[in-house]
Amino acid sequence: MYEFEIQNMTCGHCASNVEKAIKNADPEASASIDLAARTAKVETRSDPAAIKTAIEKAGYPCSFKRV
Repeated sequence: MYEFEIQNMTCGHCASNVEKAIKNADPEASASIDLAARTAKVETRSDPAAIKTAIEKAGYPCSFKRV
């Protein structure tokens, strides 16, 4: 599992966009979005860098770490 710290995610619409970006990068991924903390916990078999790229292409700069 990876935790992504996501900048500029400030509303429910943003959270939805982030979740869509994650699912587009890996349809099998399981994501838990915490809007207040501006994080997403993602269980994926894909390269987390690919998830990061997808989130950033959606307009949300982010970083990640393994948890």
